[in-house]
Amino acid sequence: MWTHIPILAPQIADLLLVNPQGMYVDGTLGLGGHTKLFLSRLGPQARILGFDKDPNALQMAQERVKDPRLVAIHASYVRAPQELAARHISQVDGALFDLGLSSYQVDDPARGFSLVHNGPLDMRFDPTQPLSAKEIVNTWGLDELTCIFKEYGEEHRAAQVAHAILTARHTQPLETTFDLKRVAETALGPQRGRVHPATQIFQALRIACNEELTNVSRVAEVLTHIIKPGGRGAVLTFHSLEDRLIKNSFKALAASGQWRLVNKHTIVPSYEEIRQNSRARSAKLRVIERI
Repeated sequence: MWTHIPILAPQIADLLLVNPQGMYVDGTLGLGGHTKLFLSRLGPQARILGFDKDPNALQMAQERVKDPRLVAIHASYVRAPQELAARHISQVDGALFDLGLSSYQVDDPARGFSLVHNGPLDMRFDPTQPLSAKEIVNTWGLDELTCIFKEYGEEHRAAQVAHAILTARHTQPLETTFDLKRVAETALGPQRGRVHPATQIFQALRIACNEELTNVSRVAEVLTHIIKPGGRGAVLTFHSLEDRLIKNSFKALAASGQWRLVNKHTIVPSYEEIRQNSRARSAKLRVIERI
């Protein structure tokens, strides 16, 4: 069993759970850490619809939460309006979108997210989806690879890494995370500090094969369809690309006069929380309320 520490969970619960008997969406259920805390504060009539693209995460979340008030749904959070409509639910009292990776995804070598453990070069949240990181690095062209490394990884040496990948795969395909790690090191150099130089390359590939930023850009649209007046949406981001999209989309919603920013500045974990859970260090929380 993997350890799982939900980030900023008490603060999110304080801000999001406006109706103790209400209906809520957990847009990225993960291992159910946030949902489990939410249900401990909600009444017997409350419900949480938990979405996740990863079927393994859904199963583990249900086993961990063990609460009939949780409805687990195998779908991306961008499908929330359709999934709610299929269950004859028009709107909900609140929604959380935690845009981070689940701990078990990072720590499981078979998922291909980790720089620390060797495994197949996969990186898909949903294993049933066709596009993997392996396909990207072995079939995409120089310009395409350069673009995602620059745009999604904010890597200023994107072209050098892309060229190194094309050179390496000419000899043999890149099959594992360590294959990619070694190739990235030929372009970026070995690790010298706490952060490995290939970290941004791995981030870029993960974003590309899961269409993460495309989905993040639709968060505001999803909220306008599912949140009732007086309800709230909360988004937990973990890198600047996500946070910039959410910041701008929340500003646009507030400018419409139909929403208000609950916190004008991001809420971040305390020093103590980061000390206990290093993966919380880059987290930023934004909350918005429908008027």
